[in-house]
Amino acid sequence: MKAMVVYESFFGNTEKVARAIGSALGLTDQDVVNAAAVDADQIKGLELLIVGSPTRAFNACEQTKALLRRMPDGSLKGIKVAAFDTRMKIDGNVPGILRVLAKIFGFAAEPIARRLIRKGGIQVLDPAGFTVKDTEGPLYEGELERAAAWVGGIQ
Repeated sequence: MKAMVVYESFFGNTEKVARAIGSALGLTDQDVVNAAAVDADQIKGLELLIVGSPTRAFNACEQTKALLRRMPDGSLKGIKVAAFDTRMKIDGNVPGILRVLAKIFGFAAEPIARRLIRKGGIQVLDPAGFTVKDTEGPLYEGELERAAAWVGGIQ
């Protein structure tokens, strides 16, 4: 299957998740690409596109959003798509206002998935979030294995 995993990463955590996903799919390093380096033409001919971003201000980061904007309408027609993000754990240790805002606005994977579908993609997995400790990480133990297992559900 011709596939690509596209990511944006600030502290390396989202890249680690993207590479774990790529490895689980049997992709080469050239198929796991930073969003800033992707040309919309590279999407042509793909059978599967997975896009991930850190969650910043309850949404995807700018390079990821810019890539999605550059993709022409209909450019993902017939392509299987999935979206993921990295996020902080929202639990009792997080200030109440942040917990409320996260419930209202969510995380980056959901808006990425909506944009991929609007471009014609066929969603094959529910959007997924992988948790990091604090703002810069590292990822919680087991998250890379969970990312690999997540893509195991692709048909």
